[in-house]
Amino acid sequence: MNGTMADAVGQSNRQRMVWLSLLAMPLLVPVALPGMASVVGAFSILIAFGLLSGQPVPLPAWLARREMNDRARMLLERMTSRVIQVIARWGRPRMLRLSDKPARVVNGLMLCAAGLSMMVPVPIISFDNVLPALAIVLISWGLRLRDGLMLVAGYLVTLAAVASVGLLWWGGTVAATELLSLMGLTFSQ
Repeated sequence: MNGTMADAVGQSNRQRMVWLSLLAMPLLVPVALPGMASVVGAFSILIAFGLLSGQPVPLPAWLARREMNDRARMLLERMTSRVIQVIARWGRPRMLRLSDKPARVVNGLMLCAAGLSMMVPVPIISFDNVLPALAIVLISWGLRLRDGLMLVAGYLVTLAAVASVGLLWWGGTVAATELLSLMGLTFSQ
């Protein structure tokens, strides 16, 4: 974790999984952190494209060159070691075929779907990022630890996250249409 962001985040998808999960973890608490979901979603999609292509996608140059100060580095090191201790108790290598190279397309697509569902803005509701964040954490650690059971849980949560975002948008559209018709503002067909 020395020097630039590129050095800290690492060059491999496996190293980046830890950082992705650390970024997603604060979103497990249903409190709105402005802009955080978009950052986590974008980073998730970046890693997903790396998984799909088989090569890590480089960080944008402006971010890769950014220097980390000592205080931030020490804080991140402490957080990382605590999280790794907790996650390592639950996760272990099992169902290895789900974390092998042939499964990287499925893993990349699921991670991309979780990132996209996190980036879709759902108005008014503050807990809309909890499911995608949980999916990203489970998939990230499942890949990092080669834990297929965590990956399966991540796939299921991803599907639930995509469905919930779709339902929230559908429900919002129906509610808005009804409200507009009650106000006498209808669209002619």
